[in-house]
This record gives sequence, structure tokens and C-alpha cells, in this order.
Amino acid sequence: MAVALVFPGQGAQRPGMGRELYERSPAARQVFEFASERAGRSFMQLCFETDEETLKRTENAQPALLVTCYAAWAALHEAVPEFTPDYVAGHSVGEYPALTVAGVWSLEESLRWVEQRATAMHVLAHKIPGSMVAVIGLTGEQVEAVCAQVQHETGAVVTPTNYNAPNQIVISGAVNALQIAAQRLQEAGARRIIPLAVAGAFHSPIMQPAAELMTEAYREANFQKPTYPFFSTIEVRVLDDPDEIRLVMAQQIARPVRWQQSVEALGALGVDTFIELGVGEVLSGLIKRILPDARTLRVVDSKTLDETVAFLRGAA
Repeated sequence: MAVALVFPGQGAQRPGMGRELYERSPAARQVFEFASERAGRSFMQLCFETDEETLKRTENAQPALLVTCYAAWAALHEAVPEFTPDYVAGHSVGEYPALTVAGVWSLEESLRWVEQRATAMHVLAHKIPGSMVAVIGLTGEQVEAVCAQVQHETGAVVTPTNYNAPNQIVISGAVNALQIAAQRLQEAGARRIIPLAVAGAFHSPIMQPAAELMTEAYREANFQKPTYPFFSTIEVRVLDDPDEIRLVMAQQIARPVRWQQSVEALGALGVDTFIELGVGEVLSGLIKRILPDARTLRVVDSKTLDETVAFLRGAA
């Protein structure tokens, strides 16, 4: 058996996330309290009490997800300290808790970087309006072809940015080009076109100025060699060199997330069990569509913590 820990990205957040783990696990509680002290704002209030509209703002959602996801890992590690994952991976901002678990940076450092990332994305999204749309029912090649044609015609950015699962692709771009591409994709046979509640064209070239800000910020960052193998869902391979991780993470917000290809590659490496930590079950659902025979577990509340702990103890 090989196990990968996976951490969700922006969009998974929801009011109340992490509350049960905070109340149940001293280790999870310590994560929330430490992060609140260092950040100068209460993550208990942000995650447990804030309304959905406030929580989904980029500058709130990303740090909240980092803290909740790392608290879930702390609760699991507290319950089964002998367990060591074979790989860690994350979807977009989910790579921040993955790198924290892998020891590439500390929770305090990760919080600092994710807040800088969120701010850079938030500011740029207001300067250059853009958005994201999920396309259901077409292949990556079909979506790529339509986006390339629209981009050629309009001169504006529109491109696939999240390869989430078979026939589930997210595109990002400038508002007008995105609308044209969405219409063309619907005409090409897409079953559904779903606008996403995000503030900008994330993971597209529009985010390059924000990526350059992160490149500068990371220049003095103290990156360590991963303790657990870190599987980059941008590069679709294991990264173990701190300088390469520094480079890829700086450019991450302007490059596509290749989740489907990454899950397939992890399966080829022998991973048969995926544990989703933090909130929701978005990644578990995608994984089952990509690798139907894979086992998926979660740590998002007391019930799923107990189930995962029982499985790991039984498998040991």
C-alpha cells in the first residue's frame, strides 16, 4: 500500500470548516491558535463564524484553507504518529499545506507566503478583470483548440488552467474572451458551462505579474529539502530540490494545475490510497473519476478522522 496526502484548493472553503477538529484535537487547536497569534487575526473566527461571502474572498480563503488543512494533518499525526505518507500533493493553494507537512517551510513561513500570494492575486485581479469557467463534457484537446482560436481572434488571454478530471477542464481569461470561449465550447458540445465564484483569471498568464512578485518574495525564503516526497501538480512529478521548488512555487499562480495527470502519475507510482485533508470532498470525487479503483479517505471532522485512523492502524 502507498498513501498520498492531498490538500484542496480555493473553492473548497466553507463556513465552520475545522471546528470539529479544533474541538476534538489538542494538536489541531494548537495550529489554529499559533496561526492566529502569528497572523494577528483569529482563524477561529474566520473559519468557524464568518459568512460564506467573507470567507470566499481570496485574501481570506487561502490562509484559512492553509490553517484548516494543516490542522487536519496535525490531528491525524497526533492520533497515528507512526504513519508517514509516501507522497504529499495539493491542488493550487493546497500545495502550501503540502509543503508545510513535508517540512519545506514552517507553518509560520507558509502563512506568510500564502498571505503574500493571496494579496498579490487579489490586487492584480482588480487591476485586470478576469474570471474562470468550468467546462464539463469535452476533452482537454477540444478545450485547448477552442481557447487557442478565441485567443488568436481577440488578442486576449483565455486558456485551460485546471485539468481536474476526464472531461472536466477549467478555463481562465479576460472577461470578454472567456465569454466568447464559453459560448463556442457550448456549441462544440459541452454538457455544462459553470462560472466559478472567483475574483480573477487564476493560473493563467494574466497572473504573471503576481508570479513575479512571489519570485522576488521567495528570493530570501528558507526552503528545505522535503521530508516526504512532494509531488508537484504543476510539473506533474516529484520535486526534491529546494531551489527548484522555489522556482516552481513562484510561478505556480500563472501556470495550469494538472490534477488529472498528477493523480494518474501517482497511481503509476503505486499510490492506491489518497487521504484528503482539511475540508470537503472535492478532491476525493475527482480522484474516483480518474482512478476508479483507488481508495479515498478524508480528515475533515471527527467522523472522518476516526475512520482514517482506524484504517491506518488496521493497515499497519
